[in-house]
Amino acid sequence: MWGSAPYPVLVADPRGVVVRCNDAAGLILPAATPGASLTDVAPSWLSAAHTRLGSSAAHADPADTEETLRGTIAGRRFEAHPTVRDDGSVAWWLVDDTDHQLAKEALLMERERTAFLAKASNVLLSSLNLGRCMDVTAQLAAESLADVALAIAPSRSSRLPVVTCLRGGTPVLADMSVDPDDVPGLGEALRGFPPVPSRWIDPAAAPAWMVPEELGPVGSIVITPLPGHGTSAGALVLLRKAKTASFSSEEEVFARLFAARAGAAMSAARLYAEQTAITDVLMRELMPPALHQISGVDFAGSYRPSADHERIGGDFYDVHPAAVEGEASLVSLGDVCGKGLEAAVLTGKIRNTLHALLPLADDHSRMLGLLNTALLNSHHARFVTLVLASARRRGNQVDLALTSAGHPSPLIIRADGTVHEADTRGTLVGALPAITAATVTESLAPGESCVLYTDGITEAKGGPMGDDLFGDERLKRALAGCVGMPAEGIVEHVQMLAAQWLGDRRHDDMAVVVISAPRTHHLSAVNGHTRGRFTA
Repeated sequence: MWGSAPYPVLVADPRGVVVRCNDAAGLILPAATPGASLTDVAPSWLSAAHTRLGSSAAHADPADTEETLRGTIAGRRFEAHPTVRDDGSVAWWLVDDTDHQLAKEALLMERERTAFLAKASNVLLSSLNLGRCMDVTAQLAAESLADVALAIAPSRSSRLPVVTCLRGGTPVLADMSVDPDDVPGLGEALRGFPPVPSRWIDPAAAPAWMVPEELGPVGSIVITPLPGHGTSAGALVLLRKAKTASFSSEEEVFARLFAARAGAAMSAARLYAEQTAITDVLMRELMPPALHQISGVDFAGSYRPSADHERIGGDFYDVHPAAVEGEASLVSLGDVCGKGLEAAVLTGKIRNTLHALLPLADDHSRMLGLLNTALLNSHHARFVTLVLASARRRGNQVDLALTSAGHPSPLIIRADGTVHEADTRGTLVGALPAITAATVTESLAPGESCVLYTDGITEAKGGPMGDDLFGDERLKRALAGCVGMPAEGIVEHVQMLAAQWLGDRRHDDMAVVVISAPRTHHLSAVNGHTRGRFTA
């Protein structure tokens, strides 16, 4: 009956002599005829298994030797299942397992590739640094796809950034002064349009910069585009040694799957870097300036945005030095309605408008009127409160002209410790067809100061109960203790008290500017007949 079984069956006696074999066995082992030695006609793994089974006789358990009962015959993989007969002979049932093993290997490879792609995605997307993404791309490709991998990014200059990584090595960045069109397929991959597939190139055509000396003879090279978001993110060059198998079509497909992930990560990193550079340039123009002494007048300022992670907001200040020595410098401090980026953009427009109106700096009302017209004609629905101060050194004093447009009035700190508000009032800018504003003059003696501030200071909520305003009176008491302080000290003191009052609670933007008359000493004229001068 087993003679007609679909599986090859081979019977051998305890001495290893073939007793019988069916037709299926005869097809794969044509020399296995009755009387032949199993050692001569069967593969070594099968004859060795027969010998071991015979030596253990009836006590052998085929399950214990399952790993040894598998081997190849005529290029195909077989499992051998023994049946011990009553006379001590063994019937070997041979099962062709080739397709099953190939399917298992393919499944295992797909699992490994899926795990690799998942790992690559996680690592690549964990950084928005282009250099880091190029390093990871080259390193992962060298570990799993080739003996050497090069990640090349497109460049607007004649130098190409190239990251090279050998398997088991560390990525190395170099700027190559090369023409990508000299390498077949590289220029097209870096341009990205029209889309091109991977390209195998002749190793003999590869330039020297593409092949590390440590690699030795090159067997195969493939260039795969790195597709980005609507544009090329670069190219991935994979090299294998001469003794390593060339890239198969399946490996080329897998390389493109990896390249799609790497290209997306590199493209996102490049876009983020470009946006960051643009933001930094714009931010520098919106940041408040560093203040110092100008024309004998001390200026100091400080700005704290409403959120610690933001650098700009709706409060702003500027000091514009006089075009001619001896004339007044113009100080502006304002508070744009709202917060965030839109308020910051409008702040930039207001500062630019005020800068353009500097020729009218001696007429605050006219400046504010023109600014009001400009804001009404813009598409913004926001308004601004503003205070302008013109400061001019006269002898050892500083003369001030102060104009408030809907803003808290400046506070004057006198040398005797009194603090009073400048008597200036006006309407806010950018909300009404016409505005009114009154300008007052003040004079600061040496050591006296004028404090401009935004309502983020006085409206800061905090204190023991957490809901009390810092308030005007508390600010005046604090300033009364600042007599004799330099301008920088007064600014820091006010910001510190407001921060302590707030704790870690939310707050509005806070800006403070201090104008001080420096403490001076009178220098007598040499002949005692002139008025003399004062130290700076």
